[in-house]
Amino acid sequence: MTTIGIIGAGEVGSQIARAAIAHGYQVVIANSRGPETLDDLIAELGPLARAATAKDAALAGDFVVVAVPLKMANNMPADELANKIVIDTNNYMIWRDGNYPLIDAGLKTEHELRQEQLPRSKVVKAFTTIQAPRITTWGKPTGAPDRTALGVSSNFPEAVALATRLYDQFGFDAVEHSPLSESWRNGPGQPAWKQEHQTRSELVANLAKARPIAG
Repeated sequence: MTTIGIIGAGEVGSQIARAAIAHGYQVVIANSRGPETLDDLIAELGPLARAATAKDAALAGDFVVVAVPLKMANNMPADELANKIVIDTNNYMIWRDGNYPLIDAGLKTEHELRQEQLPRSKVVKAFTTIQAPRITTWGKPTGAPDRTALGVSSNFPEAVALATRLYDQFGFDAVEHSPLSESWRNGPGQPAWKQEHQTRSELVANLAKARPIAG
């Protein structure tokens, strides 16, 4: 049975955990306050879930979801995440994160910076343009004509393939816009970042409409 490590037990992390368990994955989930603060969530998720520290969640996962904002000084367990695919669900939000000059200048994306902070991992941007509750409610069968499509971006084809497979299991189509230097195309403020239903063709069109905000 595949185990997903999840670092971040907020809205996105907990919804991915619910979707994963519904599809037969084991989940090891961590937050910043300690495993003992996750008792209610673990009771809800059931026997396929357990709480852990971030390091233990990283070690336990066959792959790992990072569902917390980027910090300019890395706060992720880089050693424990080495040689693993890391699904990064972060969006750079100035109101929350403050200004990151490299991103503001269009020199780097937040996901390129995450990759630099985790140089031995394979970072893939995913789940960034869907509101958390919809992860477990908007999924539709493969081939459904009105299936929601989500973007995926990475420097590593195997990371794209894993995220694409997870999307499909959860009920979503994937549209790739790699490498991570192109991950800005569905960032906040872009046509593809409307956090609403988009079919594959609509998402492809919206990604093509993207324009750099800076740089």
